[in-house]
Amino acid sequence: MENSITDLFGIEFPIIQAGMIWTSGWRLAAAVSNAGGLGIIGAGSMYPHVLEEHLQKYCVASDKPFGVNVPLLYPNIDKIMDIIVAHKVPIVFTSAGNPKTWTEYLKKHSITVVHVIASVKYAKKCEEVGVDAIVAEGFEAGGHNGREETTTLCLLPMVKDAVSIPMMAAGGIASGRAMMAAFALGAEGVQIGSRFVASEEASCHDNFKHKVIEAKEGDTMLSLKKLTPVRLIKNNFFQQVANAEARGANEEELALLLGRARAKKGMFEGDMEEGELEIGQVAAQINKVQPAAEIVAEIWNEFLAAKKQIELLKV
Repeated sequence: MENSITDLFGIEFPIIQAGMIWTSGWRLAAAVSNAGGLGIIGAGSMYPHVLEEHLQKYCVASDKPFGVNVPLLYPNIDKIMDIIVAHKVPIVFTSAGNPKTWTEYLKKHSITVVHVIASVKYAKKCEEVGVDAIVAEGFEAGGHNGREETTTLCLLPMVKDAVSIPMMAAGGIASGRAMMAAFALGAEGVQIGSRFVASEEASCHDNFKHKVIEAKEGDTMLSLKKLTPVRLIKNNFFQQVANAEARGANEEELALLLGRARAKKGMFEGDMEEGELEIGQVAAQINKVQPAAEIVAEIWNEFLAAKKQIELLKV
């Protein structure tokens, strides 16, 4: 398939693996890129020297295009960007911050820039500052989420009508059928996180992978809205946050409760009760851990089948 997203990234399938903290290391990124999608290394949970190590290992494992996701609210951002430029990373996905801050710098170094947005306002901002493409991420998504709580179904057509740059969809997408629906609403690619958490190559703890495939409808909820909204699997930590929010805890109290390594404790170290477990609503549809290449192939084949079925319905 060829469209603006496959052409922009130089990939076979418009399937992008999200750059999730504690999950998206070089193994997962290389597996997805080698399968024809776009693999992303998630720099949000990496010290600069750790990112450098992952970039070096990726280049041994794959010669395919890849990207790095950089949440703009994280520390060490200057060093992270210096490493990205030094290693000639071809594509950078920025998120959780102002797209204006780093877009010009990255594009000066011939890097393709994509920014993740959750509102029409920020989609327009991305176009104004020269971002090459955007990911429109709905309320269903895991990780950092939009305060507006706009669902993917509502967000995509509004963003498509507001800007002319290529748009990818994220939030609630784990199958080819969902990918087809996103395309019907104007997307030309999909960014998928939760499905790739349940992959053999994901760097998160096996406890977390199995927690994801055990998740049922209603087992996740958006939380920590006074800090940075994030969708979490319900566990003891989630309940502590919910109790604190119910009694009107302020930002400082919530930040103290969150601490500095709560996400690492859960997703990377495997503490399923006291750790922060970020995942999308679509976890309820995921029921097994698979090789990443198998996931890419399944999604693409389901997409083609859904496309054919819709074409048969044409009058």
